[in-house]
Formats: sequence, C-alpha cells, structure tokens
Amino acid sequence: MQRFLLHLTNHMKIRNKLYFSFFAVVLVPVLIVGIYLTVELKRMALNNAIDQNTANVERVKKRTSDMLKVAYDISYRLYNDHRLSQLATHRYDSIYSVVKSYKSYPDFREYEDLYKEVSGIRLYFDNPTLLNNWEFLQPNADIEGKFWYERAMKTNGLIAWNYIEDDRNGQYNLSLIRRLDFTEDNAKGVLVININSALLNGILNQETFETMIVDEYDNIVAANRPGRVGKTLVDAHFDKNIADRSTGTFNAVVDGRKSRILIEGWNPTDSLNGLRIISVFSVDSIVHEPNRIIRLAVVVISSSILIALLLIYGFSSLLTGRLLRLSKQFSRVASGKLDAALPIDGRDEIGQLSRQFNAMVGRIHELIMEVQDTNAQKSLLEKRQSEIKFRMMASQINPHFLFNTLESIRMKAVLHKEAEIARVVRLLGKLMRQSIEAGHSHVPLASEIDVVKCYLDIQKFRYGERLSYELAIDPRAESIPLPALIIQPLVENAVIHGLENKEEGVTVRVDAEWREDGVHIRVTDDGAGMTAERVDELDAHLRERDEDEEEETGRIGLRNVHMRMKLSYGPEYGLHIESEPERGTRIYFVIPHQPGGGIVHVQRTDRG
Repeated sequence: MQRFLLHLTNHMKIRNKLYFSFFAVVLVPVLIVGIYLTVELKRMALNNAIDQNTANVERVKKRTSDMLKVAYDISYRLYNDHRLSQLATHRYDSIYSVVKSYKSYPDFREYEDLYKEVSGIRLYFDNPTLLNNWEFLQPNADIEGKFWYERAMKTNGLIAWNYIEDDRNGQYNLSLIRRLDFTEDNAKGVLVININSALLNGILNQETFETMIVDEYDNIVAANRPGRVGKTLVDAHFDKNIADRSTGTFNAVVDGRKSRILIEGWNPTDSLNGLRIISVFSVDSIVHEPNRIIRLAVVVISSSILIALLLIYGFSSLLTGRLLRLSKQFSRVASGKLDAALPIDGRDEIGQLSRQFNAMVGRIHELIMEVQDTNAQKSLLEKRQSEIKFRMMASQINPHFLFNTLESIRMKAVLHKEAEIARVVRLLGKLMRQSIEAGHSHVPLASEIDVVKCYLDIQKFRYGERLSYELAIDPRAESIPLPALIIQPLVENAVIHGLENKEEGVTVRVDAEWREDGVHIRVTDDGAGMTAERVDELDAHLRERDEDEEEETGRIGLRNVHMRMKLSYGPEYGLHIESEPERGTRIYFVIPHQPGGGIVHVQRTDRG
C-alpha cells in the first residue's frame, strides 16, 4: 500500500497533489469530525431532555405525594374520631336534634378551610335518621353499585385513589376513598375526600414537558395540556401497549410526532392502588436547536472549504506556472540552446533553483567554449578534458545542496515561528545526513540510538498522540560498536505495523541492557500484534534468506538486518520475533562483547 501511494503521488502533478493533500488533511477530518459532532450533539440533547424529564417527574411525584398525604392524614384523623362515630351512628328522634349535632361537628368544613389541598369531604353512611347535606349522605342504590363504593366496603380500611364523580355537583375529582369502621353497632361508612383539582393541575403547569397524572383505569386526573383532563389514554391516542405499562421509558408516535414517553408509577401510603405520572416530549422539538446549529455549522464549514479551495487553486497556479517556466528552460538547454536564462522572481526554493540553473547554464556554456578553444591544441586535450570533468562534477547538485535546502526551509519556518516544523526539518536533515554518511561498518550504540530518536520524533510529528516511544539504554552499553542502521529498520517496522488496525495508537520501546554475554537489544510495540502462524511464516522467511545468498536490494528490512547480524557475528546470531494478537510484537537480538564468540543464549519472556 505504501509503495502504491508513493508510486501514485510521484506521477501526480503538483496541483493535483495540493488538491489531494487538502482533501486528505482537511476535508476528510472535517467530515469525520462533523458527522461525529452531529450525532453526539443530538445524543446529548436527547439525554439532557431525558434527564430533565426524569427530574420533572420526580418533582411532580414529590409535590403530588405531599398533597395526597394531607388527605391521608385527614382520613386517619377521621378514622379515629370518636365524635364522628357518635354523630353518624346515633339514632335521632327529630330534625332539630340532627341539625344540632351537625352544628356541633364543623370538622369537615374546618379541614376544607384549613387545607387548600382538599376541595370537599363527604361521608356515606346508612342511618335513616340523618339528613342528607353536603357532608353526610345516605347511600342510595346507585351509589352502592359504584365500583369504588363496593371495593371500599370490602376492604379493611385501606385507601383507594380514583377519579370519580361527585354526585353532589356532578364534577369529577381525584378522590381518597376509605371505609370507616364505627364501634357502635359494628357500623361502616365510606369516606370520600376530593383533591383540589386546580392545585393539582397547577403543579403540572409548572413543568416544561407535557405531563399527566393517570389513575389505575387510565383516567387522566390532571394534566398541563388543555383538553386532557377527564379523558382516558385511549381517548388521547396513546398506544395501548404503552398505556398499559406501569413504568419505563418508551418511543412512540403521539399526535403524529415522534416522541419519548416516561412513565413513573407509585403507590401512596397504605393504598390499594397506585397512580402513574406520564411525561411526553417531542423528539423533533428537542433536536430542533441542535439541527439549527448543525445547519449553520455546515454553511460556515462549506464556505471555509470553498474559500480554501480557491486559495489553493490560486497558489497552485502560481507555483506550477513558475515550475513550468523552469521546465521549459531545461528543455531549451537539453536541445542545445545555452542562451536560456530564467528571471529570478523570488527567494524561495524555486527562486534558488532558478539562480542555480542560470549559474549552471552559464558555467556549462563557459566549459563548452573552453572545450572549443582548446580543441585545436591536441597536446592540452587531456588536461582540458580533466578540468571540464572536474568542474562539471563540482557543478552537480550533491547531498550538501539538499542539506542546505533543508536548512533554508528550517530557517524560513523559524522566521515564521513554526517551531515544530523547524524542529522536524532539523531532525529530517540530521537523519538523512547520518544515513548518507553511514559509511563505516560499525558505529557506537549511542550514535545508532540518536538516529532512532530522530526517526521516532519525525514519526511522532506525523502521527501525534497516536505514537509514543520510550528509550531505556544502559549507559554501559552506549559505547559498544554495532553495524550501522541495524536498529532503525526494526523501529520503523514497529511503527508501521504497530499502527495498523489500531486506532488508539501505539507505544514503541527500545531497550539496551548490558549483560555478561553481550548487550541485549529489544524493540517492542503494543500494536495489533501477529498470530503464531504469521510469526512462523516470518521465521521461515528469515531462514529462506539464510539459504539464499542473493543480496537484498531496494530497502533495508528485517531480512537484511538478520543477514547482517549473521555475517557480522556468526550463524548463531540473528533476530528473534515474539508476537501475540492484540498484545504487540517484540524483536530482539544480542550484540556479543567478542564478535563471533559462540552461541549467545537469549532468555524469552512472556509479554503482558
């Protein structure tokens, strides 16, 4: 893949390279980040809405429980009120005595005046001598047939909460229903305490999302949306499967909109049945603001990318125009026209090449003129030819020109305060100089580690946080000689293959440990690793190269390092590879204190 990309970019025009680099470096990351932020922003908005909705439901539950607790306390007092028992069970002989007893017991009205949470209290009791008023009522056949009355008479004083009609005024209220047991004559009555509907709806009106309180028969007893109170969940077009749920969070379509529904059920104290709080919010209303921000961001990013493309187009046109002029002048020189000259239109690298081109053409012209002048003097031909050859060689672009050019780029980066780029250019120049000047067969370990550090710093500049490295070098081993460029290829292999298929990055570690039998050197990465079959294939590949004496050309690889180790120290020495999937790879070898001094035992250790 690397060779293919290198081959592809080497055959691309500079303008296309600039477009390609813009697409790869700017556009693709922007798209990836944009898509990620879009999804994450919507997810955060929904999660925040769910958290807020949950908090709202808990708040409604607490405030509603406080209201219901008032009615519960009143029912508890009345359940144990001996005066109420005497009033309800006494047999009266005249209307006057009944009215007198009613006047002597104003507790119902006092509770209604004292507690705004209740809007009415009434007692159904079968005593023919009592008079029906707003507080004490004789249960007729219609009342006795109501489900709530029948259930209350069958239970042992437990409380039920239902949305029922007040037969006194025809209004429906959430009511506490409880049987009262009187000791006299083993009599029983049914107490009904109406909850203040206006106050209950007022609690819900303070909530942002649509919120309802529903009884066990799916009657909506309170809501902050007009028109909901008094209906059932089916009337409100709720899905039957969701309406039957007691608790949980569900996705549904409500009023034609995709919505999220939160249901929270609870049983008040000492209750036969419970109530449910249902909160609904539209998903579209929640993601509306994130969508607006996303649309605005798309417009801004698209405009920025368009402007960047225009700038790259203009810059590439200027750059390629200058290079085309330089190419035309080279063609003229190649055709024999040595009067070609380039105008110097800048101080950058192209301008420097133009100056050197003019100098080279002028010098070649001078050399040719000298050859022509001396051609008549046969006795001086060899001397002139040698001189021409020497001067042409001196005029060729050599590695020092490359180092000087890199230094110019570095200085320009420093002047533009691009310290990181300047540092990497300096490291690249240092690495290239050491690689080119590595003419000695052996170098100190410290020098080789310096090359490795330069390479790792350059790669860290490329990959950023995805690459980290550690160097653990025994000071006693820094002066030991070893073949030049023998650790760097292993580090390069660890970086390239370690980063494959591992998005979170890799750590490369180089260890050099002084031991009695030699210096043990390990190159370790925590990358994707290899299977045992792949390791066996690599070992077999190394052995095949041992049997095949053809020299490897083109690049310095594992096989090259393996062969150099064996040629330098003997057939007992070479590379050892250990790897496990998802746990990384380790390559290690030994530099003996006395080259060729017998078999060196390498202790293998498990990774992890």
